[in-house]
Amino acid sequence: MTSLADSGAKPGPRRVVIIGGGFGGLFAARALGRDVSVTLVDRAHHHLFQPLLYQCATGILSEGQIAAPLRSVLKRNKNVDCAMAEVSGIDTDGRRVIATRPGGGQIEFPYDDLIVAAGMRQSYFGHDEFAKFAPGMKTIADVLTIRRRVFGAFEMAETSDDPTERRRWLTFALVGAGPTGVELAGQIRELATKTLRAEYRKAKPEEARVLLFDGGSAPLATFGEKLSGKVRQTLDKLGVEMHMGSIVTDVDATGLSVRDHDGAVARYDVGTVLWTAGVEAPAFAEALAKATGAKTDRAGRICVQPDLTIAGHPEISVIGDLMSLDKLPGVAEVAMQGGLYAGHRIRHLAAGRESAKPFHYRDLGSAAYISRGNAVMSAGPLQISGFPGWIAWLFIHIAFLTGYRNRFGAILTWWSAFTRDRRRERAFTMRQVGVVADVYTAVIPSARSGEPVTPDEPVTPGQSKTPDAAIPAQPATPGEPAPHPRA
Repeated sequence: MTSLADSGAKPGPRRVVIIGGGFGGLFAARALGRDVSVTLVDRAHHHLFQPLLYQCATGILSEGQIAAPLRSVLKRNKNVDCAMAEVSGIDTDGRRVIATRPGGGQIEFPYDDLIVAAGMRQSYFGHDEFAKFAPGMKTIADVLTIRRRVFGAFEMAETSDDPTERRRWLTFALVGAGPTGVELAGQIRELATKTLRAEYRKAKPEEARVLLFDGGSAPLATFGEKLSGKVRQTLDKLGVEMHMGSIVTDVDATGLSVRDHDGAVARYDVGTVLWTAGVEAPAFAEALAKATGAKTDRAGRICVQPDLTIAGHPEISVIGDLMSLDKLPGVAEVAMQGGLYAGHRIRHLAAGRESAKPFHYRDLGSAAYISRGNAVMSAGPLQISGFPGWIAWLFIHIAFLTGYRNRFGAILTWWSAFTRDRRRERAFTMRQVGVVADVYTAVIPSARSGEPVTPDEPVTPGQSKTPDAAIPAQPATPGEPAPHPRA
């Protein structure tokens, strides 16, 4: 096991370990002064702007425009070091974080203070078997998978002579009518009716059906009744078919089954199913709760005190989506403000000053993009929709994008996409990029022989280290190996 501790070293600056390079972790690292030594640990090497993942998945933005290397973002913070590893455990007595390096092998990070900003992962509400047919959207790997399935579905429809099969490929189902589901549903309809409308000879993209399922009574219900009604009207005009009060009971390679509020179950033949509902805590949250005795909520989030620390462990702060406090929502602004608070609090302690006042969240509002020139924004009593909401959405997302290059690039890309219906980021590959073996798994069963292979073993055509379909999860097409769909 590799350890970053040096038993022979003299006492140095206060050591702070941050788990997670999302909004919370990034803002915490920036808030910590030069008098402390900071190590930021993340399983990826980049900071990802998750609110725009759906635009990357539907060909507006590239993955490079919504992601920035952590080392580059923090290069001016000379006291911050970045480590690419996946945290798996914690030793609270020895104050060590235990992690796994890519390719296997453990590494330890000693700390005086720990900031946990590990975020959340997709939840299938106890039906993890749905994941292989209905990918979620949390990472770049997910985005590349969804892009392949969405654009691949139109290609499959173009080459099919069977009207029933073509209709199935042109049917998209989204499970969850929160911001991600609503934004993605609107974008798929815009993609089909505007960008792709004149590009196909046999398939008719404008006939694509987008079905939106949710167990609640209205889309974007958290935005309030007024804005939720505006969203419903806009989605109706776009042609999105909403099925509220519906619970998905089964998902497979050819569609999904849904139970309505009366208990009746209906079957839908669908070419592409995308999961945009629910989140749950990552595995590390359970390890942290067990090691510290912290309470958790129903989603596995860590319950914290008003200063964002775990009861009995003032050296451990939990921020962002993984934090459970006063029913705060899992949005970027909560993570940003929590990161700033935790960083300033530890900075004060390192300087020998009194710790900061209890954390107080200032609600600066939430915004959701519905279609070109149409968005909704809620900020306290202020609720706007339509074109004014869209302008507000633009300014918010430009301000929060990381780096001037990404901001300028997004502005140019949006101008082209919104004024000329151009989506240039539509490339996808048939070689399973985004669903290859996890680099944190040292030994992986070979799909070819059952023998172990290393993560870097080349994949031959037709072989996949983890099961997935080259296009959306469906039976094999002529000349294509039988797929093993997986998110």
